[in-house]
Amino acid sequence: MSVFRTKSIELLKEGAEKKGLKKTLGATDLVLLGIGCIVGTGIFVLTGVAAAKYAGPGIMLSFVLSGIACAFAALAYAELAAIVPIAGSAYTYSYAALGEIVAWIVGWNLILEYSVGSSAVAAGWSGYVTGLLKAGGIELPKMFTAVPADGGIVNLPAMFIALFLSYLLVRGTKESATLNRILVVIKLAAVFIFLLLAGPKVNPANWSPLMPFGFSGVAAGAAIIFFAYIGFDAVATAAEECKNPNRDLPIGIIGSLIACTVLYIVVAGVLTGVVPYQQLNNAEPVAYALRAIGYNMGSALVGTGAICGITTVLLVLMYGQTRIFFAMSRDGLIPAGICKVHPKYGTPHIITIIAGIAVALIAGFTPIGIIAELTNIGTLFAFVVAAIGVFVLRHTKPDIPRPFRCPAVPLVAPLAVIFCGYLMYNLPAETWVRFFVWSGIGFIVYFLYGYRKSVLNKSAAVINE
Repeated sequence: MSVFRTKSIELLKEGAEKKGLKKTLGATDLVLLGIGCIVGTGIFVLTGVAAAKYAGPGIMLSFVLSGIACAFAALAYAELAAIVPIAGSAYTYSYAALGEIVAWIVGWNLILEYSVGSSAVAAGWSGYVTGLLKAGGIELPKMFTAVPADGGIVNLPAMFIALFLSYLLVRGTKESATLNRILVVIKLAAVFIFLLLAGPKVNPANWSPLMPFGFSGVAAGAAIIFFAYIGFDAVATAAEECKNPNRDLPIGIIGSLIACTVLYIVVAGVLTGVVPYQQLNNAEPVAYALRAIGYNMGSALVGTGAICGITTVLLVLMYGQTRIFFAMSRDGLIPAGICKVHPKYGTPHIITIIAGIAVALIAGFTPIGIIAELTNIGTLFAFVVAAIGVFVLRHTKPDIPRPFRCPAVPLVAPLAVIFCGYLMYNLPAETWVRFFVWSGIGFIVYFLYGYRKSVLNKSAAVINE
């Protein structure tokens, strides 16, 4: 059998019906799920770092560039999600359109991106919490709030939040979505408090020069802050738990993207207009900006909102990671035993527990480098593959019912590939090295295990390209 064997959409749906997840999510849940992941680490941390080191005030243009790239990819995602409303996002789409080996590499890289991103966000959550407690006169011992490489023993707060959210995800998607709704409201309130207090203090002189590092700096900034947009991929991973996926998934994907892109551009403009961009290279740029203009109480409120924001990012990242594992195990590419759904809660509890422990251990003992570069390349690769997939399916399966049709596919799909490919090009060289090394390991695992154990080896429904 060819490694490019594809899995029919009918077979994908049949597998989901046999080993499916409980349908509890509506369009509002999906939009908030996307906002929960998009508005968080990006807006509270990466905006300042990208402005200070890469783009300057041009970070506003970086968000525009990233938003355009995501818009093209989101349209492709929305069509694929409506056609194949199955857990796994780009992994599942690739399986249906481009073949098993492509799907495996996409899924293999998404697993790492979600794992690294989750661990780094957990570590960031710990930093915000310990900082807020310290400001209130409660200082936790460094040995229990820092990893060994930073002079501590273990980062317990980071491990706690990873394990606690894993517990919520085991208990049920609806319960997790309810918590996400509450935290999204709190963090959006924090963002609007920042805009209300800082907006009138903007000094246009801080926006000059607009692009101190040139357009190459704007492009590099766009590649870094692209981490902020991984949320709409996480929305796609929720396909199988939607009450009405054909209608709700496109709304969730496109709605969360539009809302967050506008919010990011406005926050970036106010942030770089309030203080010089050189001062923003710190762990809490939004709170720092408020302190710099004399709003200490506002800074504390925004810091609290940031904790809520980072919590929702971690919740959605861990959710998306387990759903990709679930889809791959159901296809036989990784051991099927971890695919079991809890009889009471209707969630993939085994892989959720395993993934939660892994994220907790990484966050508790390993120094996490730059979140964005490590996470972005695999996500951008998935977006490129999804754009190619929607184009291919238009030609190989033109008669498939398409509840949502991506407009102008011959134009949108190539533009998605070009824009996402350009952002990948602007990522650091070491990120590319990691991508190729991890992908190489993935090929070895696939040929030693996945190729032989794939359910397509036991099924007559094999479509060879």
